[in-house]
Amino acid sequence: MEKPEIKALINKEIEKTQKIIKDYEELTRPVAPDVAIGRVSRMDAINNKSVVEASLRQAREKLDKLNYVLSRVDNPDFGKCVRCGNQIPVGRIIIRPESAHCVNCAR
Repeated sequence: MEKPEIKALINKEIEKTQKIIKDYEELTRPVAPDVAIGRVSRMDAINNKSVVEASLRQAREKLDKLNYVLSRVDNPDFGKCVRCGNQIPVGRIIIRPESAHCVNCAR
């Protein structure tokens, strides 16, 4: 896989992650207390909000990693595991472009 293809893949993943973040931000907005949804439903909404906030944090972390990887694509060390120095398989880069470790070191 050539570097322009990898850049395009990473940019596509960045756009997808930005959309997910925007959706999660909409879902984490507070529920106004004057909205009559019932006590049990309000508790459920609070619980769901906590789950979505955790997903939002993970999506933001992924976006940070993707932006970092994109900035390093032209670096000669791109695609090498930061732990062992071995080449990261192209399949792993395609599936998880934000990964900085090979499969063995990621375990």
